[in-house]
Amino acid sequence: MRTVQHWIAGKTTTGSSDRTAPVFNPATGQQQAEVLLGSVGDVESAIAAARDAFGSWSQTSVSRRAKILFTFRELVNAHAAELAELITDEHGKVLSDAMGEVQRGLEVVEFACGIPSLLKGDFSDQVSTDVDTFSFREPLGVVAGITPFNFPAMVPMWMFPVAIACGNTFVLKPSERDPSASMRLAELWQEAGLPDGVFNVVHGDKVAVDTILDSPDVAAVSFVGSTPIARYIHERATATGKRVQALGGAKNHAIILPDADVDFAADHLAAAAFGSAGERCMAISAAVAVGTAGDAIVAAVNQRARDVKVGSGRDSDSEMGPVVTRQAQERIVELIGTGESQGADVTVDGRTLEVAGHEEGFFVGPTVIDGVTTEMDVYTEEIFGPVLSVLRVDTVDEAIAMINANPYGNGTAIFTSSGEAARRFQRGVHVGMIGINVPVPVPMAYYSFGGWKDSLFGDKHVHGPEGVGFYTRAKVVTARWPRTSADSEASFHFPTSK
Repeated sequence: MRTVQHWIAGKTTTGSSDRTAPVFNPATGQQQAEVLLGSVGDVESAIAAARDAFGSWSQTSVSRRAKILFTFRELVNAHAAELAELITDEHGKVLSDAMGEVQRGLEVVEFACGIPSLLKGDFSDQVSTDVDTFSFREPLGVVAGITPFNFPAMVPMWMFPVAIACGNTFVLKPSERDPSASMRLAELWQEAGLPDGVFNVVHGDKVAVDTILDSPDVAAVSFVGSTPIARYIHERATATGKRVQALGGAKNHAIILPDADVDFAADHLAAAAFGSAGERCMAISAAVAVGTAGDAIVAAVNQRARDVKVGSGRDSDSEMGPVVTRQAQERIVELIGTGESQGADVTVDGRTLEVAGHEEGFFVGPTVIDGVTTEMDVYTEEIFGPVLSVLRVDTVDEAIAMINANPYGNGTAIFTSSGEAARRFQRGVHVGMIGINVPVPVPMAYYSFGGWKDSLFGDKHVHGPEGVGFYTRAKVVTARWPRTSADSEASFHFPTSK
């Protein structure tokens, strides 16, 4: 049985804990490895390694940092297929989807390669007689990332390239369900020339998380996961004076107007709901049919749901793989049943799906549930599976009101051919990321990713310009160089310009 170890100060280590967690292959249902669960001492060792490395790394020139990032980018690109295979074998998503994940992570690395421009300050000449003012940004110190199972490469790469480029050192606590991609990325960082201790990986559970949150040596924490845990992370970490960006759960809606192209909307709804088995924080889980759009869109999505090719992520014919664990499979199946018992109509039922040759895998087939209302559990719960709930309203304004009444505000979309309706929608919804005929509106790396309401705790989004702001703090310098002591003009009144 392969054991996934920690990566601390530039090398693998078993640490001091003998606790482990199983790592499964979701397609077969079989355990393929075990991962060490770090002790308090293991996490403290990773933080100490990062603290020791910060002094020299923070003073490394931005040009040198950029060169290492460029090299890391080339290495990740060269090993993208290998990383995708690690993701598929531990998460379950199909290889093409895993490759897409690696690519979206690479885009953040590419953004961070521009750190010399991103960290440029401001300069104001002669703000007062013989006085100049300028500003610049400095790194925070040791920062940490606590990341989810659903994007084991991409979400960490939304954090650490920007943090490291800004001069911070990093401790990553990835999901224990699919830890291998993080370890391979650590090896590639070392190959790229990153000094030991700048990037560390420590695996674990609540013990590891709480040690990070409570450590006085950790300046900031980035998190992606469920809303209850995001709220916990934010409250506990801010209580010890840390900066926190904690991204929580989602209930992403897509509204379909009667003027939308039905086939276009159905294609994209199916891809957004069932891609990666629905295990995306930006998956569409609620389709809101407006007016007469309902029957046609349900019929079209039903057909596409039945046509999805479900199988092992390693099978090139598969369009959708399993969910990550047996527990996730059981919870999703139970929620589908609850929706049915509460009066919804399960028009496509994926509960009994079996994949030939993978009968023990954690599969749930694409599922469509029509006639859902906002009181039903399938609507109020974040299902995180291949389930699309269809709700029906009479007007665009009702759809907007429904979205705004939901406690989540991560992503949303509208399908329409009306520019007026799209503009009313984008200005009216209380959601952080909006798609117009784009169902999964994940912004490019040079914009920032983040939601509103219970989808984000903290005031900064991930990567992009807000990522640079999160991982740095500003200094403003006001300088005078007097010619002689007679030029001092010191005064006891509050200084003013002249």
